[in-house]
Amino acid sequence: MDKVSINISREVYELLEKAVKESQGEFKSVDELAEFIIKEALSEEETVYTPEEEEEIKKRLRSLGYI
Repeated sequence: MDKVSINISREVYELLEKAVKESQGEFKSVDELAEFIIKEALSEEETVYTPEEEEEIKKRLRSLGYI
C-alpha cells in the first residue's frame, strides 16, 4: 500500500506511543494505531442492532420517559 506522511504534534505522538505500548501487541507502531483511529473516525458505518438489542433500548428509553 502506498504511504504518505502527516505531521502531528509531539503531544499527540506521545499519547499514541503510550497507547501502542499499552495495547499488549495489538498495535505494532504509532503509524498503525494512528491509521486505525483515523479510519474508525471517518467510517460511515452505522451501528446495526439485533431485534433483541433494539427492544432493550426501547425499554430503557421508556423507563427514562423518552418514549
